[in-house]
Amino acid sequence: MDLPTDDGAPALPPPEAVDPGVLGALLSRHGWRRRGGAPGRYGRWTPPGPSAGGTSLLVPESRDFPDSVDLLAEALTALARSSAPTAREVLLGLAVPSDEIRWWRDVPGPADGAGASWAEQERLRAAARSMLLAGALATREQAGYHGARHRHAAEAVLDGVLIGPAGAAAPAGRALTVFVPVERGRDGTTTLLRALYAARDAVDFRRATGDMAAFDTAVRAGVSRELTEALVALVRGTEGARVEIAWSPAAGPPHGFTAHPGPVEFSPGDLPALRQAGARYATDEPSVPVRVTGAVVRLRRAAPGGPGTVRLRVLAGADVATVRIVLDEADYRVAGHAHLAGLPVRVSGRLESRGGFRRLTGASGVTPVQVDEAERDRLVKALRENQDLFREACPDDPDAGPGGAVPGRGPARAGGD
Repeated sequence: MDLPTDDGAPALPPPEAVDPGVLGALLSRHGWRRRGGAPGRYGRWTPPGPSAGGTSLLVPESRDFPDSVDLLAEALTALARSSAPTAREVLLGLAVPSDEIRWWRDVPGPADGAGASWAEQERLRAAARSMLLAGALATREQAGYHGARHRHAAEAVLDGVLIGPAGAAAPAGRALTVFVPVERGRDGTTTLLRALYAARDAVDFRRATGDMAAFDTAVRAGVSRELTEALVALVRGTEGARVEIAWSPAAGPPHGFTAHPGPVEFSPGDLPALRQAGARYATDEPSVPVRVTGAVVRLRRAAPGGPGTVRLRVLAGADVATVRIVLDEADYRVAGHAHLAGLPVRVSGRLESRGGFRRLTGASGVTPVQVDEAERDRLVKALRENQDLFREACPDDPDAGPGGAVPGRGPARAGGD
């Protein structure tokens, strides 16, 4: 899944709903300059850089005057028509109260000053998305390695994120701004900021002492393998990179945070420590005992008898979408019959960190589980739509299901798989 984008102009908020103070704060944040105006009534703002083109906004300082709504309406219309990239960022900040996260990469460019390549743009967006995902994962659980756990819920948080345009002074591929709605994503934003500071401190400690112990402590602040990999992707191929967070003026800073957090910077010299930390997290994260209920969606074994491999779509018991299990002959047949009957199974084991918590080891006690009629009908329908999953095991009978049974024909012949 890619980062959500919003290539069109954001919808203009109604002027009566716009706080003049918030509009002024957003204009100042994005480089607009106040150039006079009637003191105590309104200010005149012009866009940054040479792209002003005579454009200016009259923004009231409060709603205490009869013409304040009219001035706000004219200012919003002028922003919507402005060619300045920052105008759209201001409108995005007004439309949905959002915290802004900005990434900068110091990428060596060609001598003629041309912009960054398409590949650089893709690398920056991929690194930014991975970092946002790491923050969202850390809000669900503090872990050195998340793997597939909580990934669906974390990715859902990213659905509301909007990407801002690159400014003229920062070509695409070297700078990126995203807007994270306060209502849905602030927990992930605050967790990400804590984790970035903790990662910076841990890298400094590692470089100064050679000791990795600070990375173990940093897990409690949200640092994980996912975050270190995102930082490596952000910094690799650059002369340095930094991340900065600006709180929504409408919502204000969250409790316990300063109004203007400083940027967090990383350099190529930090890469060995970040890579070592990521490998350490993946190795040290323990397996998790679970009791999983899931629908059998794939069965496979090399011979008609003996153990086989089963894939379950997890319904309950673990925060992953699917797990892969190696079962002995008896449990494999139970899983096959449960699949044909449209029933999920329950199984106990340990969710292994190797492979991203997608594998259940030491499985035992495979038992079919009764479900309501609606869920059973849905599972049976899925079986009929996906019978091709089992044809590899029975190439001579295209209608054969798992365990040699053919749906609607009863059990398999003796000796069948």
